[in-house]
Amino acid sequence: MDKDIASRFMKPGKALAGYVDSFWMVENLSDEYKDIVIVPDGRVDLFFSYSGTEPYHVTLMGIESEPTQTKFPPKTVIYAVSFKLQGVEYILQTRIADIVDKGRFLPDDFWGITKDDINDFDHFCRKVTAKMEGLLPTNIDDRKQRLFDLIYSSSGSLTVKEISEKVYWSSRQINRYFTEWYGISLKAYCTILRFRASFQHIAEGKLFPEQNFADQAHFIKEVKKLSGVNPKELFKNPNDRFLQFSALKRD
Repeated sequence: MDKDIASRFMKPGKALAGYVDSFWMVENLSDEYKDIVIVPDGRVDLFFSYSGTEPYHVTLMGIESEPTQTKFPPKTVIYAVSFKLQGVEYILQTRIADIVDKGRFLPDDFWGITKDDINDFDHFCRKVTAKMEGLLPTNIDDRKQRLFDLIYSSSGSLTVKEISEKVYWSSRQINRYFTEWYGISLKAYCTILRFRASFQHIAEGKLFPEQNFADQAHFIKEVKKLSGVNPKELFKNPNDRFLQFSALKRD
């Protein structure tokens, strides 16, 4: 990975595992802008950040449905909580249908996190963990619990019909729930999760489908749609532009 980019990653404890995907941080240590591409991965990110040109702020990013090319400003520090969808409803308690492929600014004192808290990653993880554990719901809708268990355990490989039959919830109702809360259909979300499940394989140079893709052509088509390039180009990752893949190869 680019020596000017520092990053760390941590999984949540058992109490939060059903709601939170991970904690992570990334920092541009250089005095230069870095060209990066963020690809859809099905997560909903809560960013706490500042840079040499931007003051400290908090941003909630919606689901990405397409690759985003951007520039990573110099001296930028980002600490983040990446949520699974049930964490959006049951911990953040907010709908994100209006921020697909974009973000929403939150108050700078959100959850009591300050700029001083994003200089020590372990401290940050402990503080946001304590906050979220205090927000854990006492009850969760059984159908939604089964729905998300199936979606994540299968990495999006099940069809909407299969999921509907297993959770005893009609496809129409599930899609209404998804579009009203998250701004995306269940089928589209499963496609993103299936793409995300191929990240590690591609990073290892396995440029053929290992998930439930119809064939090689379908695999290439989906990868190109969600990353902007074919699997071979994604594997090469010139100039470490694809940040998520740079982290995989480093680890």
